[in-house]
Amino acid sequence: MPAAKPLLNRLFLLPLLALFALGNSSAPLTYTLDASASSVSAKVPFFGLSSKTAEFPKMSGKVTIVPRQPERAVIDVTFDATALQAPDSVTLERLRGEKFFWVEKYPSVRFVGKSLTMKSATKGTVSGQLTARGVTQPQVLEVTFDTDPLKAPRGKAVSFTGTTKIDRRKYGMKSYQLIVGNKVDIKLRARMLPR
Repeated sequence: MPAAKPLLNRLFLLPLLALFALGNSSAPLTYTLDASASSVSAKVPFFGLSSKTAEFPKMSGKVTIVPRQPERAVIDVTFDATALQAPDSVTLERLRGEKFFWVEKYPSVRFVGKSLTMKSATKGTVSGQLTARGVTQPQVLEVTFDTDPLKAPRGKAVSFTGTTKIDRRKYGMKSYQLIVGNKVDIKLRARMLPR
């Protein structure tokens, strides 16, 4: 009879351990952006013949992914508009000025995504809102992860690229339309470090 007691205890504990493991596997994965390995670029047509690309090398942010509920994911990234870089001084001055990003008044650009829809193990879309120059518009980010984010091991860094196209006029940037294209291709490269 004494030998049966430890056996009964083990049989009782097994379902509890299984429930704990199941619950733990669906706990949110939280990350912070590795600023040293992340960047965002904005590419715009120029004279309809070529293009110019601006870079936002400084950013901060956090990412939360819920393995069993990707629709609850949150990607919150802020870009330092005052650190904006451009291929030449004239373009840089215009982009930082009142007719474009107006960095003196609006020193940051922010994307907040609140729903992740996976199309495959590593590709998906993030629906959210982009705020630039004081204007907020709905925006969808196409994302590609280096590994399945819903099955990523805890404690492991995860990287992704995100792309979207915006109409600059919707953000109050309407100048130089005969020279600068209205559609801007945005590309985000991010490395997420586990918290």
